[in-house]
Amino acid sequence: MPVTLQQVDQAAWEADAQVRLDLARIYADAPAERLPLPVDEFIRDHLASGHLFSCARFNDRLLGAVAVKSDHNAWWLSNLCVRRTTRRRGVGSRLLALVSENAHAAGRRLYADSSRLPVADQMLLTRLGYRLTKDGDYFELDVPSPGGRQ
Repeated sequence: MPVTLQQVDQAAWEADAQVRLDLARIYADAPAERLPLPVDEFIRDHLASGHLFSCARFNDRLLGAVAVKSDHNAWWLSNLCVRRTTRRRGVGSRLLALVSENAHAAGRRLYADSSRLPVADQMLLTRLGYRLTKDGDYFELDVPSPGGRQ
């Protein structure tokens, strides 16, 4: 399945009705314990705070998303979700690999708060090369900056 990456920020959300529909459907499929707020409120608050969603696109539809918060050195990932109809087909893995490639190009580290991750997500991150930090609070993927500089 040739999945590509699409970044959804506030402008993309406002400009594209299909993006709004797809992103809402992705998170509507999430198990209730994954989202702290109702879907619309979660998406609206995340985007209004200046953050974005990295999304897996296939055949002009978004199939999966991960919430991304950025600081000057890192991207913080949370709320990974894939549409129920396309789960177990590698969409989540491909999405995280594409996010990792983008982080590499930008010289950013990737983190995910381990205390908020279901066991299945922890296993996925471990399989993709993420490691728990020394204190065990976060999963981290150390992404070297372009040209091999750290």
